[in-house]
Amino acid sequence: MEEENTGVILLTKPLSLEGDSDGDYRAPNLLQRVLSLFKNVRPGSDLTRFQLSPQFNIPKSQLQCFGEEVYCTGYDLLGRCNKAETPHDRFTAVVSWSISTLRPVIFGIAPYNPILGETNHVTRGNLNVLLEQVSHHPPVTALHATDEKENLEMIWCQNPTPKFYGTSVETKVHGKRQLKLLNHGETYEMNSPKLLIKFLPLPWADWVGENRIRCHETGLEAELYYGSNSWIKGNPRTIKGKIFDSTTFELLYEIHGRWDRTVKMKDVSSRKETVIYNANEVISGLKTPVVTDLKGVCPSESAVVWGLLNQAIVGKDWGKAREAKKAVEEKQRELLRERESRDETWIPKHFTVTHSKEGSGWDCSPIQQLVPPAPISVPL
Repeated sequence: MEEENTGVILLTKPLSLEGDSDGDYRAPNLLQRVLSLFKNVRPGSDLTRFQLSPQFNIPKSQLQCFGEEVYCTGYDLLGRCNKAETPHDRFTAVVSWSISTLRPVIFGIAPYNPILGETNHVTRGNLNVLLEQVSHHPPVTALHATDEKENLEMIWCQNPTPKFYGTSVETKVHGKRQLKLLNHGETYEMNSPKLLIKFLPLPWADWVGENRIRCHETGLEAELYYGSNSWIKGNPRTIKGKIFDSTTFELLYEIHGRWDRTVKMKDVSSRKETVIYNANEVISGLKTPVVTDLKGVCPSESAVVWGLLNQAIVGKDWGKAREAKKAVEEKQRELLRERESRDETWIPKHFTVTHSKEGSGWDCSPIQQLVPPAPISVPL
């Protein structure tokens, strides 16, 4: 924890394979979580405006959760993507990295909804990552990451849209994710699976649905399917899929396993099977980011915006937590009233944002070509 003119800065452990057992926060018991959701979730309600009591908040912003998928990892899968010599090897490395961006979800608790203009700027090694909340309603997050040494770039634009279906909540993550391996002139486009929260017959939450990855330059494409939609029918953390040549529709590899354990790939022609992903190596025992340049931390940084609330939740001071959360919300309402009184439109600082009803809807283009080194970094 650090304190400066910006206020309290408190960074908490990243979400990892161990769940809340290895974190700075322990979730309330399962019954409390179930009752909390049933009390607050109603059919037809706008779940993007859904607010949890601080007892049911992870002490971090959703913006940080998105960022951790990129900069909190126990193994440099991104570097492996760039170093692979053949298009097939690079593509399978990208598939492995894409799997690594999934983190276990804990039923009934959630991070904070990011405020408009909130940022998260973190460095891991040579990878510099910058996120900005470019829209509040609807919630849209932009991410830009660059690594000059590996000559790669990442651009994400994410718009989660939850819907309530009586006994479940399903969140689709709209938007485009791009990974560019500039040394090879290759751009990989991918989407995200859905987050499914089930209340009955057994409460659980996890990632399900289709994840597609494609590289137009090589014609390679992957179709991955996550989960079984039920703890009863099977483990929801299963993954099955295939890699094929989209120009000839030739099946090249079959993929199967569990993304919280190991994932294997079988070469269709040789029948050789290899492990392409080991969750214990990549998303276990992750290190907490640390402040390396206190004066360089922006007031819009997530750890500053939510610092007092983080501190109160970690200390289990629920009265102080409610006050801290209310203070952030009231400040945002005040800023909105001021903009409306001046007839001002808020403009993102780090991205150019466009929106259309076609395709993915939102498109975010970074203003800077390279992300600068951050005042917060992840220990290697």
